[in-house]
Formats: sequence, structure tokens, C-alpha cells
Amino acid sequence: MVAADEPAAGVGKDPNLPGDGDATAVLPVKVTDGAVRVEPDLDLLRGSGTVYPVYIDPPVGLGALERTKISSDGDRFWQFDGDMGVGRCGSADGYYCGPGYIDRMLFEFAPNNLNGKHVLDASFNAYETWSFNCDAKWLNLVRTNNISEATRWPGPATIDHMGDRLVSAGRGTNCSPEQPPSWIEFHDDPAQLNENLTPTVQALADGKMSRLTLMLWAKDEDDPRAWKRFDDNAELKVTYVPRPGVPTDVGLIPGDGKTAYCRTNASDPLIVTRLDPMVQARVQTQVEPKKGEERGSLQAGFRAARKLTDGTWEEIWSDEGPPDGYSPDNTLEKLRMTNRTDGTEYRYRARTQSRWSSGDKSGELASSFSPWCYFKIDSTAPKVPQITANGPYTECVTDVCEGAGGPGVPGSFTFKPNAADGDIVGYRWKLLTSAGAKEVSGETYTEKGVIPSLTGTQVLSVEAKDVRKRFGPPAEFTFKVSPAEGATGRWHFDDGAPGSGITVAKDTATVGTRHDATLYTAGAGWSTMARRGEADQSLWLDSATPANQTAYAATSAAAVNTKDSFTLSTWVYLTDASSSRMVLTTPGDQAQAFALYYSSSSRGWVFSHTLADSKTPVFVKSEAEKTDPVLHVWTHLAAVFDTHADTDPANDTIQLYVNGRPQGTAVKLAASAASQNATYQPWTAAGGLQFGRSFIREASGQYFRGRIDESAVWQRPLTEEEIRQEVRLEQDGLPANELVAQWDATTATGTEIGEGTPYPNPSMKLSATGAVLDDAGNGLVLDGTAGYASAQGPVVDESGSFTVSARVQLSAQALAGKPVGYKAQVAGQRSGGESSWALWVIKPAEGFYQWQFTRTATDAAGKVTRNSTVTPRADLAETDTWVDVTGVFDAQEAWDWADPVDPAQTEDGLGKMHLYVGSADKPSRTSPGFDVVQQGSGELAMGRGTAAGTTGHYLPGMLDQLRVWTGAMTRDQVSDQVLAAA
Repeated sequence: MVAADEPAAGVGKDPNLPGDGDATAVLPVKVTDGAVRVEPDLDLLRGSGTVYPVYIDPPVGLGALERTKISSDGDRFWQFDGDMGVGRCGSADGYYCGPGYIDRMLFEFAPNNLNGKHVLDASFNAYETWSFNCDAKWLNLVRTNNISEATRWPGPATIDHMGDRLVSAGRGTNCSPEQPPSWIEFHDDPAQLNENLTPTVQALADGKMSRLTLMLWAKDEDDPRAWKRFDDNAELKVTYVPRPGVPTDVGLIPGDGKTAYCRTNASDPLIVTRLDPMVQARVQTQVEPKKGEERGSLQAGFRAARKLTDGTWEEIWSDEGPPDGYSPDNTLEKLRMTNRTDGTEYRYRARTQSRWSSGDKSGELASSFSPWCYFKIDSTAPKVPQITANGPYTECVTDVCEGAGGPGVPGSFTFKPNAADGDIVGYRWKLLTSAGAKEVSGETYTEKGVIPSLTGTQVLSVEAKDVRKRFGPPAEFTFKVSPAEGATGRWHFDDGAPGSGITVAKDTATVGTRHDATLYTAGAGWSTMARRGEADQSLWLDSATPANQTAYAATSAAAVNTKDSFTLSTWVYLTDASSSRMVLTTPGDQAQAFALYYSSSSRGWVFSHTLADSKTPVFVKSEAEKTDPVLHVWTHLAAVFDTHADTDPANDTIQLYVNGRPQGTAVKLAASAASQNATYQPWTAAGGLQFGRSFIREASGQYFRGRIDESAVWQRPLTEEEIRQEVRLEQDGLPANELVAQWDATTATGTEIGEGTPYPNPSMKLSATGAVLDDAGNGLVLDGTAGYASAQGPVVDESGSFTVSARVQLSAQALAGKPVGYKAQVAGQRSGGESSWALWVIKPAEGFYQWQFTRTATDAAGKVTRNSTVTPRADLAETDTWVDVTGVFDAQEAWDWADPVDPAQTEDGLGKMHLYVGSADKPSRTSPGFDVVQQGSGELAMGRGTAAGTTGHYLPGMLDQLRVWTGAMTRDQVSDQVLAAA
């Protein structure tokens, strides 16, 4: 191989002809797009994977996430910088480039910045810095399978033809006319139906493939005159419009009020007193536009139907808003219906519609419809009742909304009939931010238990009920809840790295006095296994040396007054359940006032309160509903001691929460004490807050084994909603996630796939037959009959939030031979005769494949008690290409059976499931909820699974990697953390 400035002996050479040596510098070049002219920064492009700022929105430019140049002589240039060659580097016309090896260049693009976009046009642009001579030569652009650092000649298999160009650039003044370096654009030619770049980029945007890899190569690789060089800054230029998303805030204003309602239960329609009710919908793009991005030209499409006597529905009204144009994303559109018929039942729904134009082309797009909102027009129904506040909250009036109370602070309100009504016998009320409604009786009723769970503006909605058991339209009382007092102590335990010698954990709270915690004994330290992800630390109390297993941390003074209401919150990672393990406590003189711990006798998490500071203490406990918690996983614990803002100890309660869920009902301390022939009185413990050790009968013990992280205390009872917010560990509005398991088949050898995180997870072992690791480093190849890889699980606490993602390539040929109804497991955790969670591919019809994410709960006998499935509607799973499939279980996310509608259910719940294909959140018509606590155990497998008592369901294709996170990812996090990770 001859360097650019080193002519071969005895061979004439143009001194400007670059070979394959060091990259030559390329000056910035001006690129024009309409009226926009900018100077691109080539350093910004190299390996950035970010939006290239040349193209102002729209279009966008995407730099390659990964790139390589491969040569027929075996050389590889992974993530190369500068320019490299394409074609045969040989000799011709008295000039010499090299000994005749052939080069090809490959660029791989991620879909991150295309999520939610409808692609109108796409082109591939490569900057040609040199050509062998002045004659134009053909270049081919093809789509291939994905690349890795192990990719070698001749490169991955070709999938499709993207385009070709007859060009020559970069010879400068050696040609006439001059041929300066130039961008070469590959763009679909309508006359050549085999050029598919735009639809391929659309498939990338839709998440049907995890990466798009394009290979640039000389059409005639035998002709050295076709030799060319291109810089490392190739990009995709994409013109797009945002896809419309399902609208939010869909509902009707039943009378002359301001708030819209949507009753999704057909048997309980909203009562409307106006013949021409106002409907509304907030138009949305499928993905929220980022700052500076196009916000769409959107309108709401309204549809209404009436119920016929035979029970069927007939569409009777439709309209669009705004009626005279279009609005940007997140605009609330309102429209008054034309007069309807009194005494008739109706239903209404909406969708987001958009219109686009680009050049001489234009078109329209529409989202799916929202769920139906059912209503009945009844002018004789009860009128809106009167609501009077008795304190502490006051009604908001125009421009004045004063805060009062706080989360968990009850308000008192009196409900009275409308002056026009004389037959009111009761009311139904709810806070619009809370699930469920409460029905009460009486012509006039005072409700003292209106308890807001969150700060900010709240709306109390009250409907009157008459003697005919009819409810009327709701009255609304808007009030503001004052911000809650913050934590009085918060310890992130990110103060030092392992081995740093730092022995103090700072209290970062801002309320009250600071209480830093000191680490004690050589067995206390820091761990990089921490709940907030990479670069975070946690408190380590897990020495393998027996002499160091009495480690703990403690504050010098009490962090909470144990006589008044308080809340504890912390993350724990338990590694040893052979004995009871203390997490948090505060000691008195002879006993601890409270204890949050693992009990070896109860085999579960416990929050206990000690009735008195005594050498013979008596305890009252709030215990976890599920025993035998999983070891080596992150679990969130919270505990609330509530005096209910009075001095009567008979009202005092304790409540344990695990992963944001209350464990049973709150335990009344006085009543429980009486059942033990004891007496309860709240008392104050003066000792410092202990992390990892107990204090009973004047002695310490029950030392914790594992890790403790993100601990906090409040001098008030948090509401359940506040605890759920705390579990999410939000920062800048995004929840924290921790990668706790990763098996990467592309880096594995032999018969095992090693696990790549610091967590103590085993390697995945390959089955004896049907599973092999591809020599080219492309992943685990499975025959669909007997091949799989497995390890002992689980790796997450499945009662909490988690995210699982697999990169998979389905074999179209193998799937074609499977019967209709076949389902194959991509990855999953076994639970007896079922998969507790699993990613699947199913074959509902010949030539039709779909992705699935499932959760299944079983009882002690193995009977299925709950099954929830997310299946993208009408979306086909792509075959013979790599796809990232991600399942998210958000244990803290509330859901109702109206989203989507399940006529058999009306209950609300916690625990929502999402399936992402690429970075696209794929909706399903079946319920996404899963509100049953379930924990898998045993085999964690890639390529086979368990269902209905049968283990099999083998996957035909390839698997690249499986990753598992503690925490539920958002769509943006899936895009940034799953797809962008090289």
C-alpha cells in the first residue's frame, strides 16, 4: 500500500492522487438548501449520530452512528477519520494507487431523530474528495445488514438496491472544466422502481429496523479508473412532516361550565343539559417536537354517533377544528355541536389530522381515534349543585388563586341542591386528578375528607342525584393546594468512589437542619452499582470478610421527630437473607422507635413501630404482602407514620410501601397494641438515623448486607401519589434507570455469552444443539427448533418498574415454515409454567408476523390469574433485518380500562406496559395494564420460552443482545439509551 505522497519506484504518479494512507484535510464546503447557506463543521459530523445542522427543519440531516472501510486485502478501518477509498486501488494510464485491492465503505444510521416523522423524501449524501481521473464512473449504493468492529471483506449481505450515480469529483484543475470536491447525492429516481431509499428511511423512522446500513462501492470493481475517495461525513438528508398523534384532553363540556369530561363506560354516560354541547380535543404530534423542530399543521377531527333502539350506533355528526385552518402541536380545539335530540344517548371521539405540502406534492395524515366518550342529553336531569368550602381551601376566582393546605391535608366542602331542584337525595364527587368517585346521601351533605394528593391546582367535581337515581352534570370547584414541605433529610450516597477513603455521606436536603451520615468500620464504603445509573454511587455494606460485616452509617442526631408524622424512603439491594437485615431506624435509650427492615422470620419487608422505649419492646408491624423478596435486585421501600394531624393516639397509623404500592391497609397502632395487651403512646427517640443496623434491648445488630441508595426522610406523611413520584427518581422530568444486566452475543465466543455489567449475573449458556455464535461477530444464530441460550434469573424486582430490550433478526425463511398461530420467544423470564415477562414474535396469519410484550401472573398452583399483552395493531414485524424490541413495565403509571376500552372492565389500576419497536411506542387495543404483583424465577432465556405449561417456542433467527434496566424508560430514553448505544 502506497501513501498519498509516496510514488512507487519507476511509476509516474500525479502528486495530488491520494491512495489509502493518512486522511487528507477537507476544507468546509458551502451547502445550499433553499435560502439557507451554512458552513458545515466536519468535526461535528464524525461519529456524532446527531442532527446535522446544515438542513434546517425540515429537512434534517443524520450523521452516521458507525462507519467502516473494508478492503479485499483484509484491512479494516473501523470508525475511520478523514477520507477513504472506494473501488480498486490499482494502476491505469500510467498512474499508480496501490497493488489492486478493492475497498468498500459502509455507514450505519440510527433512527433516533426520525421517531414520529412521516418521511416525504430522503437522500444519501457522501462528500467525494478525489477521483482517479476526470471520466465519470458509476457508484452503487445498497442497503446491507448491520456492521460491527468485526465486519470484514466482503461485508454484510446485501438486502436492497438504493441507487446509483455516474460522477467524478475532486480532481480540481486537473480536469476541464474544473472538478472540485463535491457532495454526491443518491436520491430515488421515479423512473427506476428498484431504488427504495425513501421507503427504507421511512421503515427506519417507524422502528421496523434498529439500524440502516448503507454500502458505497464502485459498480465496476475491476476498473481502477473507478477509484474514488470519500470523507467520513456521509449523511442522510430527510424531508419530513410530524406524524399526528392521538389527541389528549378529549371530552365534552356538559353545560355552561369550563371543564370537559369523558365517560368511557357506556353504562354510565355523562349527563348533558345543553342540546349543543361543546366538544374539545388537544391536537398532538406522535412525538413531542424538540425545540426548533416543526410543530405540525394540525386539526382535530370530531365524530359523534347516536344509539339506535336496537343497540347499534349511527354516525350523525362530524366536523373539524379549527374550522378555518390548522394549529400547531398541543393546541386545544373546541367546537360546539349542532343541536341534538333530548333524551337520546350519544358517543363522541376525536383524532388529530394534519396536512402537508412539499414542492408540488401534498397530502393528509390522521392519527387513530381516541376512546369513545358516552353522553346522554337530558334537560330534565338534576342541575349543577352548589359547592361551599369550609376550609382550608378557597375557590379560585379570575386572576386570583391562593394556595392553602397541602398534599394529604383534608378539605371540608358542603354540597347543596341547585335552587331549581327539589328532589335531590345524594351526590357523587371526585377530584379530577384522582381515580374513582365517592357517592354520598342526603339533600345537603358536608364532606370533610376531600384530600388532594398532589400540589397545584385541583378541581372538585360534584354531581347531584335525584329520587329517580339520575345524576346531573357536574359542578366544579377549583382550588389551589400549597406546595408540600420538602424532605428534611436526603442522602444520595454519591459522595465518593470505591476506595476513595471518603467516610461522610452529605445530607443534601434544604429543609431544617442538615444531618450528614458518617460511615463506620472498614466494611462500609461506596459502590458503582447504584440506582441512578452510570457514574452514580451507593452505600456499600457487603463485605465478604466476616469481621467487616458489622458496618453501618449514622447521623449524629435524629433526622426526624418520631413522635410526629414522618415518612421514610430508600432504595435497597439485598444480598443476604439468612438473617434479618436493618435498613433504617432511629434508636432511643433502650430500643429503636421504628424499623424498616427485612425480616427473616416473616421472610419479607417490614415497617415496625416500637410501642415504648423499653428493654422488653413490643412491636406493631406493617408487613409486605409478598414474601421471599428477590436478592441482588433494586427494590424501593417507603414507610409512613401518620398521626393524622391530631393529638389522639387512637388515630395513629403505620403503612409500608414496596415499589410504590401500599402493603395491605394502614395499621392502627393503638388497636394493634391492645390486641397484644399493650398500650401505645407516641414517643421521641433522640438517636441518630441508622443506615444498616438495628438497636434493640440496648444492643446493635441485624447489620445490612448489600447496598442502600437514595434515602430520604420527611417530617410529614407523604401521600401515595407523592411516594410514587419519589420512586421514579426523576431528574429534569425523566426517571432514572440503571442497567442491571447485559448479554452481548457479538462479543462472545465458545458456548457462553458473558454478562457485561458489574452486577453478579451469570453467563448465558448455549443449548447443546441449534444455537451457535456467528464467527463474524454478528450474534447468536438460532435454528428455531432447539436453539436457545439461558441463565439463572431473575435480574430485576418485577413488582417495580423495569425495561427489557433485545436486538433481534427474524429469519423469514424459517418463519415461513412455521404454522399459523406459532409464537416464538425472543427473551423472557420463566415463572413456573409461564413466562412472567416476555418479548415474543407471533404468526397470526400466513406471511404476517407481529411483536408482543406480555406479563403473566400465576397463583401457587400455577394457574394464570392475570395476563396482559401489548401487540401493535396492524404493524408487521420486519424479517431478515436487525430490530430493537423493547418492553417497559411502569409500576407507578396509572391506567384505566378506557385506554383502550375493555367493555368487561371499568376498574382503574397501577402498572402500565409499553412496547417499543425501535423508538416507536406501539399502541394496542387490549389493555396495557398489569396491576398484579408477580415475580418470575428460574430460567431467563433468549430464543425459547414457556407458556401454558410448555417450554419451547423456539426463535428462528439471530439475537445480538439482551439488556435489562431497573426503572421504566420514556420514549425519549428508549431512543437515547437503547438505540443510540453503539
